[in-house]
Amino acid sequence: MAWARYAGRHMPAPLTLPALVGADLEVPLATGGRRRYINLDAAASTPAMRAVLEAVERALPWYSSVHRGAGFTSQVSTRLYEAARQTVAGFVGARPTDSVIFVRNTTDAVNHLAHCLRIPDGHVVLTTAVEHHANLLPWRRVAPVVTLPPPLSPEALLEAVAAALRDPAHPVAVLAVTGASNVTGEILPVAELGRLAHEHGALLAVDAAQLAPHRPIDMAASGIDCLSLSGHKMYAPFGAGVLVAPTALLEGCEPLLAGGGAVDFVTLEDVLWTGLPDRLEAGSPNVIGAVALAAAAATLQEVGMERVAEHERALLARARERLAELPGLVHHRLWEDGPGVDRVGVVTLTVPGIHHALVAAALSAEHAIGVRHGCFCAHPYITHLLGISDEQAGGIRDALRRGERATIPGAVRASFSIATTEADVDLYCDALASMVRDGPALAYLQDPATGDFAPVEDARVLPRIEPLPELTATVHGAGCGQF
Repeated sequence: MAWARYAGRHMPAPLTLPALVGADLEVPLATGGRRRYINLDAAASTPAMRAVLEAVERALPWYSSVHRGAGFTSQVSTRLYEAARQTVAGFVGARPTDSVIFVRNTTDAVNHLAHCLRIPDGHVVLTTAVEHHANLLPWRRVAPVVTLPPPLSPEALLEAVAAALRDPAHPVAVLAVTGASNVTGEILPVAELGRLAHEHGALLAVDAAQLAPHRPIDMAASGIDCLSLSGHKMYAPFGAGVLVAPTALLEGCEPLLAGGGAVDFVTLEDVLWTGLPDRLEAGSPNVIGAVALAAAAATLQEVGMERVAEHERALLARARERLAELPGLVHHRLWEDGPGVDRVGVVTLTVPGIHHALVAAALSAEHAIGVRHGCFCAHPYITHLLGISDEQAGGIRDALRRGERATIPGAVRASFSIATTEADVDLYCDALASMVRDGPALAYLQDPATGDFAPVEDARVLPRIEPLPELTATVHGAGCGQF
């Protein structure tokens, strides 16, 4: 693997499914004692692969400035950084005419892309109401946005997109969609969407934050013009993501970030921007983050993304089987199971009569299970799933603008990683069954500022991580207790 050669030796061959750092971590329970932590929050952030950590440890002694350093370590770091770029390009099936731009995360990537693309006057960006905010908000700054309502099936999505692309009143410049929903897991028919977009002269931009860790991607074969992803979603939580897009689309744009490394020459009156990819990577880049992302990509590719997909499908089948046994539980989804419907490892639900934040708090405090609750940075989609009307959502918005407190129901999301086992799924379902039957075992208080819950009596103590100051037990909100 090219990215590892300069660190002294090749990375060892991975296991059937790569091991993750912290897979055997034990955490305290509110009632005392410790239990192995079951991390079902992979859709938010994944732990690091051990292979990634090992690659980072091998690269760190050689870490230095890149591109402009004459020293030996600078030469090594530069080659590591550029080898990482090649590795990521191969992982996503980029074309030789594409540029790979290292950024912080998917949000950063989509903001860069929206800034650089020149949307013609009178044209629109077409997207859907199931998108993460990272693929909704940046486009609103650069062009009118047409948002399709959540479709009832893959076929309905394709029909709605085709109709919108044919609308002469709103010619579409960019079709911007998620590769897989971060809320309900459905994988969108990207190749078909690419074909439709290109038939009508539009670009296809895919938010692959949830797709990249779970399924193979081939930009060239699928007709994906622009792609964004995050390392922290794919077992490389070292602060790097990528934007992959045709060089011809990006090379003439003024960069979103201006600074050192992005220029060929500067006078007091003018600047001559350099070429890609440096043009869009101003400042000292995150070399270690790029190495980590490439290590994760290379390891996943060696394991085989279809092997990862098989693992997740088995977990989802087990979860659906167990959850179907629980009376009244509402399993939220965009599409019903059927031909052509595939999902990444995400299960989102609500427990009747129990606040979503309380479910998440009790799972953590009583069972050492970590899940996500709230709106998952997808407010329009969540309000749709929970039956919140546009009028009600508008009332919430207006109340917040007046400085008033406004709350809405949310949901609970369990999301699987390559380290999740069927035993983990069973423990999660057992904990939910206990809550459905008897409610939480402990007494909880709700924080009026965040909407989160904490046990009235809590024996847990946060660990001290040297040399950082001692941590406090302050509870921070999950993002949608207050909408």
